[in-house]
Amino acid sequence: MFVKNNITVSIYTMKDSKQFVQENKQRLIDELIELLKKPSISADSAYSQDVINTAEAVKENLIKAGCNNVELCETPGYPIVYGEKIIDPALPTVLVYGHYDVQPADPIELWTSPPFEPVIKTTPIHPEGAIFARGACDDKGQMFMHVKAVEYMIATNTLPCNVKFMIEGEEEVGSVSLGWFVKRNHDKLKNDIILISDTGMISNQQPSITTGLRGLSYVEVEVTGPNRDLHSGLYGGAVANPINVLTKMIASLHDENNHITIPGFYDKVEELSREERDEMAKRPFSLDDYKKALDIDEVYGEAGYTTNERNSIRPTLDVNGIWGGYTGEGAKTVIASKAFAKISMRLVPNQEWEEITELFKKHFESIAPAGIKVEVKPHHGGQGYVTPIDSIGYQAAAKAYEDTFGVTPIPVRSGGSIPIVALFEEELGSKSIMMGFGLDSDAIHSPNEHFGVFNYLKGIETIPLFYKYYMELVK
Repeated sequence: MFVKNNITVSIYTMKDSKQFVQENKQRLIDELIELLKKPSISADSAYSQDVINTAEAVKENLIKAGCNNVELCETPGYPIVYGEKIIDPALPTVLVYGHYDVQPADPIELWTSPPFEPVIKTTPIHPEGAIFARGACDDKGQMFMHVKAVEYMIATNTLPCNVKFMIEGEEEVGSVSLGWFVKRNHDKLKNDIILISDTGMISNQQPSITTGLRGLSYVEVEVTGPNRDLHSGLYGGAVANPINVLTKMIASLHDENNHITIPGFYDKVEELSREERDEMAKRPFSLDDYKKALDIDEVYGEAGYTTNERNSIRPTLDVNGIWGGYTGEGAKTVIASKAFAKISMRLVPNQEWEEITELFKKHFESIAPAGIKVEVKPHHGGQGYVTPIDSIGYQAAAKAYEDTFGVTPIPVRSGGSIPIVALFEEELGSKSIMMGFGLDSDAIHSPNEHFGVFNYLKGIETIPLFYKYYMELVK
């Protein structure tokens, strides 16, 4: 054992990553906590300097890990953090993608501890403790696992191939600048496979590998009635109320079977075979536990599909926010001039997000009653993605999980979206392998987001084995 750059290391083989994690456990946790203290909220311009400061911190951590040519690459928006370790240009290259921006922490009052003052608490699922902070799981904690795994391999001279990092700061707002950057930097980003940890797994006892992601279309709608707010007594019943109209319009977007009513919405939806659906059903799942965890009496969704099918292989339409009129304390009898809503549609492979956005816009405008003006503002979107399970990358990931968890991971399709993944394949010609270590219960995008200490450290332990098995399989 010796110390190099303040990193405790031994003369290990690759399979000794577990020993490295145990010897450096507190440092690995402390360094992540420092990163989580930075409120890198890309959606809110009030935090723009914090986002930039976080990019600088990621850059410094890549330098500390032993990467070369580490830089902040300017974009029309927030910078891309790029770094690389090229040990031999003739060897394959792994490109690691992640993001350093986080979701807004609202509603703050529902957090049991401040969102940017990380604390470790034990939970029934995380008896070893979980780090509670915004971004703990999505995606700072999972992105940082890769930085620390590469740090380990460089420090112990066990990095078997080249590695590049591309860490962005706009994933939570659509990755527009990353798309701009990727299209202009094909040579810089040239790689053989892309590795991502921005997904989850079934449980700490049963790992899984995400093989499919849904696409996304996100829009904002504005409904306008009278030219000013009106007295609800003098005008109520005689003038269309935009809030009433908006809620009726939204309600009409689903039928009695929770089927989306937008004409053409399902035209390109991939219908999985009965055999494929039966294979998905083998995934360990307790509907009772699912309902208990959410404190609900019954599940809800499109008729004819199971819960796991509804949230992975079927498209959806959900209202993410709705507002208008008076919402302050007490009463104010007013008919608002305007009402607003934010709506997201999760899409399955073959659905083109821009086409779906246009279908939504055309339909929503068509169902507005006379006397009401409607504006649909597209925000962002992206394509769905499916990766084959017979690829070398998937097999390498599966073998890595088997080594550290002692069981074979299960391939699953996720209900979430990483819009940039489809673009990676289109622009860079590379498949993406999604090695997630978070859990569904980690409350990403919600108050009290957290990431298990076990999951964080197990990720650092597992990722080096992906490199080992990937190199064995490509030879």
